[in-house]
Amino acid sequence: MPGVNSHILVVDDEPDISALVAYHLARQAYRVRTAADGSEAMRAVEAERPDLIVLDQMLPGVSGLEVMAELRRRPETQDIPIIMLTARR
Repeated sequence: MPGVNSHILVVDDEPDISALVAYHLARQAYRVRTAADGSEAMRAVEAERPDLIVLDQMLPGVSGLEVMAELRRRPETQDIPIIMLTARR
């Protein structure tokens, strides 16, 4: 199975979107943690380094782009793959 032991952090301020993405990843045997904003995302990464981050571009407070920039600045997180999402048209 592709997801066994892989940890994915899903960051989105819309609970329905976060739950939907997390549900589908968990069905593929990924371990999923969620965060609702940029600050919570950074705390989650510090608590347990994810193998992948699914990151909403438009978050309240610290934006997804700012979170990504901060992760890329840090040597210990600069190589974590990030998939950016947005519901904006």
